[in-house]
Amino acid sequence: MDAGSIAFGVVATALVLFMTPGLAFFYGGLVRAKSVISMMMMSFGAIGLVGTLWILYGYNMAAVDSPFAFSGNPFSDFGLAALAAGESANTDLVGVAYGSTFAIITVALISGAIADRAKFGAWMLFAGVFATLGYFPIAAWVWGGGWAYSLGDLLGLPAVIDYAGGTAVHINAGAAALALTFVLGKRIGFTKGSHKPHNVPFVILGAAVLWFGWFGFNVGAEWLNELGNAGLITLNTIGATAAAIVAWLVVEKLKDGKPTAVGAASGAVAGLVAITPACANLTPGWALLLGVVAGAVCALAIELKFKLGFDDSLDVVGIHLVGGLIGTLYLGFFATETGLLLGGGFGQLIVQVIAAVGVMVYAFVVAFVIGFAIEKTIGFRVKNEDELAGIDSIVHGEEAYAYEIERV
Repeated sequence: MDAGSIAFGVVATALVLFMTPGLAFFYGGLVRAKSVISMMMMSFGAIGLVGTLWILYGYNMAAVDSPFAFSGNPFSDFGLAALAAGESANTDLVGVAYGSTFAIITVALISGAIADRAKFGAWMLFAGVFATLGYFPIAAWVWGGGWAYSLGDLLGLPAVIDYAGGTAVHINAGAAALALTFVLGKRIGFTKGSHKPHNVPFVILGAAVLWFGWFGFNVGAEWLNELGNAGLITLNTIGATAAAIVAWLVVEKLKDGKPTAVGAASGAVAGLVAITPACANLTPGWALLLGVVAGAVCALAIELKFKLGFDDSLDVVGIHLVGGLIGTLYLGFFATETGLLLGGGFGQLIVQVIAAVGVMVYAFVVAFVIGFAIEKTIGFRVKNEDELAGIDSIVHGEEAYAYEIERV
């Protein structure tokens, strides 16, 4: 591979890694002032732990020799010494680094559902176990030769389309987040409007960083394909996201009377989530429509937690699970050449539904079992008095904002 392509792979890796600090700002701005450090630390903790596990054995698990295998052998090249000594190590190791950033942000996304009430140590334990049993195998199923990757061949239908993570990242994280809301329960005083963002500029900054990094997320994989589809993917990543912002704000204006900055940021993320699996397989017009659908539906979906009674603190379910499902299933109708409404028949829709539902159910069950086991042993949720006092000072011994009162 030429030096330019390798350099693009390195840049794409840096862009996707930058998304997780962006997520930390996005989530950190949405929580209360006395929980912002805790919220941001869960993202940075995921970087440290999941990045380490990916290099030790996660990369080995993310590829299989048979569509019926659960995952690759984690000990086949523990620590990647053999890969690093191979003839194509320069290219291969960039691929490993790029893959690590997807694993990291998938786990970090989950933390938004349990804001204000999770122990950091328990979160880190969950992150490590879920990465091992949740993300690494699912990555193998979707991209590494597993059952979802091979589903089209197995059924004699078109291949599942998930270019950059509608199933493996967003449905996976959203389903796991939903499971943890049941494990940890509701925040004290959980009602609509009771927990307002403490720093809206942080939210906007985080969304901007996420959008910036998302070009590495979506376009980045093209470094292995000589950037053959980079133009379409780039334009779709802009178009769907822009349309989703507009749609979210319109729904918010009609529903609540005022369009908000948090709504604009949330709409952008919803559009990015939805276009992730579809960015290489839609023409620009259909990408715009996908953004409209995702922005409008996700703006309504975030209200489900109040109607159904689960406390998804920062709307991981309403944005990532719902947005991931929309983007994944939308391909069944509008994927270029294979979509149902573009003359392709039902095959694409069938495989998209199977892959989406399979990943969703598995991720929910695994996350619930891991979270429940942690809660019943070392405890996952902080004490009520610690939640009220503010978990930043209780758990981390720090405060986000130091106010000094001048003595007269």
